[in-house]
Amino acid sequence: MSQIPGPEEIFGSQGITQEDQNYQGSRFSDVNAALFANPYQKIWGGPNEPPLPYYKTTNKSTYAGILPGGRPPQFALAAIRALDSSADLRWGEDGRGFRRLLRPNGVCALGTWQISEDNPYTGYFQNGSQGLAIARISAGVTKTPWGIRRSYGLFLKIFPTIDENHQEVLPTANVILADDLGGTTASRITGAALTNAPHVTVWNRGNELPTLAQEGVLFKFLDLKPSVRQVYPIAELGKPAGVATRAPEFMRLQMAPGHPASEEGDVRDEVMSYIFDKGNPVPQRTLSFDISVSDHGKRALLPKGERQTITDWQTIGKVNFNNAVVSYNGDFVINFRHPTWRKDRNDPDSALRQGGKRVKWW
Repeated sequence: MSQIPGPEEIFGSQGITQEDQNYQGSRFSDVNAALFANPYQKIWGGPNEPPLPYYKTTNKSTYAGILPGGRPPQFALAAIRALDSSADLRWGEDGRGFRRLLRPNGVCALGTWQISEDNPYTGYFQNGSQGLAIARISAGVTKTPWGIRRSYGLFLKIFPTIDENHQEVLPTANVILADDLGGTTASRITGAALTNAPHVTVWNRGNELPTLAQEGVLFKFLDLKPSVRQVYPIAELGKPAGVATRAPEFMRLQMAPGHPASEEGDVRDEVMSYIFDKGNPVPQRTLSFDISVSDHGKRALLPKGERQTITDWQTIGKVNFNNAVVSYNGDFVINFRHPTWRKDRNDPDSALRQGGKRVKWW
């Protein structure tokens, strides 16, 4: 790639490609190499480094193509691809990836997933499970500095190995977590509770409310539950054949106590500051999140949006990130599959979408 596209460049095709259909798994080393191939700043916070770019989320881009006779509805194609493509990297025909319509500005963190407490769940929720982890953390808005309403989101990918140089291609488990899809005034990710069933304070989105509405309508039609993402992929990762899935209903990641305070306003700089000192390319610290699970919660529809009350959290392990990067490929190439909805989260046959189509309506 010779040139990073400007913030106004067109989004390109958003739908499923042959690359998605050919996916058989990936190597952690390949994803790691891709993320670090083209950082926006060679040394984060260095004195001569350029500012981080901002790619816009606009109502125009998310509604493009909805009128008859125009180009294909790109947001609908992107939503279908998010639900149906398991690819970990999506390079595209020109090797430059694809522009994200939502959450276009993010930071990728790399480390390990570790479960250290007994619990009744299967797969990589089981006590003793260890895997390589990659997260993409974003703020859900075009401009990411604190002082405005932001929606912290963490897209997590787990490899079923701790060998960073494994040669066989492996499937990954992907889950989607957030604090409030509408946004909050939380100034740091430190106090954010990132769950698979986040609040939705609709009026907090401001002039991007039409985008939030379009997102809700599309995922409701394609996958029933636009604001909740089940976490059964982790419960099925590494699970022996013939063993019934047992996944928690709720999962939460919350920063563990003890991190130094960050003075960075941009969420990307904030995450980098928990691991690096500015101008020093060597990681200095570890960014840790407690992993908690629960099966007890109640969702309520209120005038201002949706509220999820979850009780009886059990902390069962940690995700420890010891490296991070803000890069072009982290914004355009890495992909996280959105788990499709199941009526019974432990039963694959109860999935609404099968074979790339919604087959059940209930």
